[in-house]
Order: sequence, then C-alpha cells, then structure tokens
Amino acid sequence: MSDFSLELNEDQLQIQKWVHDFAENVVRPAAHEWDEREETPWPIIQEAAKIGIYSLDFIATSFLDPTGLQMALVLEEMSWGDAGISLAIFGSTLAVAGIMANGTPEQQAEWIPQCFGTPDDIKLAAFGVSEADAGSDVSSLKTRAEYDSAKDEWVLNGTKTWITNGGLANTHVIVASVDPTLGSRGQASFIIPEGTAGISQGQKFKKMGIRASHTAEVVLQDCRIPGRLLLGGKDRLDERLARAREGKRTSTQAAMATFEASRPLVGAQAVGIARAATEYALDYAKERKQFGRPIIENQAIAFKLADMRMRTDAARLLVWRAAWMAANKKPFTSGEGSMSKLYAGETAVWVTEQAIQILGGYGYVRDYPVERWHRDSKIYTIFEGTSEIQRLVISRAISGIHIH
Repeated sequence: MSDFSLELNEDQLQIQKWVHDFAENVVRPAAHEWDEREETPWPIIQEAAKIGIYSLDFIATSFLDPTGLQMALVLEEMSWGDAGISLAIFGSTLAVAGIMANGTPEQQAEWIPQCFGTPDDIKLAAFGVSEADAGSDVSSLKTRAEYDSAKDEWVLNGTKTWITNGGLANTHVIVASVDPTLGSRGQASFIIPEGTAGISQGQKFKKMGIRASHTAEVVLQDCRIPGRLLLGGKDRLDERLARAREGKRTSTQAAMATFEASRPLVGAQAVGIARAATEYALDYAKERKQFGRPIIENQAIAFKLADMRMRTDAARLLVWRAAWMAANKKPFTSGEGSMSKLYAGETAVWVTEQAIQILGGYGYVRDYPVERWHRDSKIYTIFEGTSEIQRLVISRAISGIHIH
C-alpha cells in the first residue's frame, strides 16, 4: 500500500463544509450589495468573527495544518462566495504573514492577536509594501526609516499605495528602506500601532473588482515608533546590513518572505472564483434552451465547459502542491509558488470570460454574478506579483540565469 493520497482528511472536510456553508448562506447573498457600495462589509466581518472564522485561533490552526492545505481550502471556499468580501475578512492575514516571516517570537506573541481583536472589538491589519514607483520592483522603495538613537525611535516617511485595509487598519506592518544603497537587502519591516501620530489614509481607490475590499494609500509623515517595533530587532538588522555591505549572502528580504508564503493562498482565491463561474455556467447551460434543446448539448458549449473544469482543477493541484511544499519546508526550486499563483490567476480570468460568453447577454449584466466574477478575477494577474513577474521568477528558477 502506498502512503500517497490526494484525499482530504476528516478535519479538512469538516472545515471545508463549515466555511462553504458560511460562504453560501452569508457571503454570496451579500456580494452584489457590497460590490455596489464599494465599502468594507463590517456586518459580514462581524458574522465571521462571531462564528470563529475571523479569529487568531482559526487562522493559526489553518496555517499550522501539516499538509499546508487548510488555509488554501478556506480561501477557495470563501472566494467561491465572493472574492471582495473574502479579502475584507482575510486581508489582515497579509500583515500576520509579515510578522511571522520577520518578527521575533515575542513580537509574534504580542502583535498577531492585535491583528484580529475579539468578536466584540474587531481589529484589522494591513501590510504595506507597494509604492507609486515600486510595485513589481520592490527593491526601489522610497519610504525611509531612519533610526534616532538618542530616543531609540524609528522615524518613517513615505507613501504606500494599493494597500488592502490601508489607513483603515488598527495595525500596519510597513516595509521601508533603512539603507537605499543596498536595494531590497537594505529594507526592514516595522509595526505601526493604532493611534500612532504621523500615519494617515491617503486616497481610497475605486476599483474594477474586489470592491468590498478597502484599498488605499497610507501616508507616513515623520511617523515615530519605539525601537522595539522593528520586526526582528535592531541587532539582527545590523548584522544583516553588515553582511550585505560585505557582499555576503543575507536572509530573504522583508517583502519577499511574505510573498513567498502567500502566493499559493492567492492562487487558492483565484481557484474559488473560477470554480464559482464554472458551476454557474454549467447549471445555466443545462437549463437554457435554444433551437429546442439545452445549450449544453452543443459541443461549442460543452467543450468550453470541459476546458473550464479542467483548467480549474489543474490550478487547484498547483496550489495544493505549492501549499504542501511551503508547509513542509520544501524549497521552491522551480518557482512552484509562483506557478500556482500565475496559473490560477490567469485561469480565473479565462474561465470567467468563458462563463460570460456562455450566458450571452445575461452574462454581461449585473443581475447575474458572472460579470462581477470576471471583474474580480483580473486582480489575480496583478497583485502580489504580476503574471510577468511570476514568469520571471519561474524562468530564473528553472534556468539558473538572471533573466531581465
């Protein structure tokens, strides 16, 4: 008998069903309203907190699943319900990933619970890397953090953009440059707690999709924080900077450590959108009649649906592989994390477009959800590394050549 299995265990199946029921009964019925309102769906986040989905315990349990699959399962189901609301609920986990990747055990224990709060006092968190001139190229961040040794404080200045929960969050994790001459190796992550002077929300963006998720600029103007809020601590930073200046290898830089952990989970969200569109289009094709028969009986439609299902399943398998590898500390020697996010994102865009085509005129109007799913899907080829950047990561990994 082989130990190899693609079957989910009992715990995973139960959690998958529990989250799916929430997505089906609470999230999906509210999706159209919050997409139209373009506001953070606080009542839905509160419902999620009340039943335990939006909580430190649930997120920690999901991330600690030894197979690596539980968080991927959760995000697929929630995005099947609605990607924008799912991001509103789980956007805080990006900051959590940043703290986990770069913080000391003491910092993790102190700050990760504050990213969630309690069901009676919900908190949100935000992770800020991107800037107007530093999206894909995170090595060119202009946000600076300078150390004031007399006061043991860091002073941050700059503007972050396209930040999920930006300015709305209670806790911000900000990646800033401490030595611009070192590029990405001269960066560090900082925690900015609620109530800190010098941090504010800039422009809130009106977006094509995922409109229930708040996206805005975060402006830092002489924002002072205690020295202890440098993730990882000053000794570790000084040691890393010294190694970088000597041209020696350093540990993974601050932003990439977070992205590497999260790319398969972004892929899982895209799989959820693709699955939703495939199921909806299949049901429609069975019911919709033209020329005296259901349109599913036409090869043009049936083959389209076959490809939609095949690509969605293939995307899920790439996501599961990368999630399992990450959980089991297997290095992404061929860019497997990027593969999962790249293929799932592009699959979601393609599948949702086919769903619109199958529904025809109905697919193009807002009374039906497929046009929203198509709008939502596009961001998955852009954020947390564009499709072009993912291909760069993969091609460098498989060739060993520094491709530009």
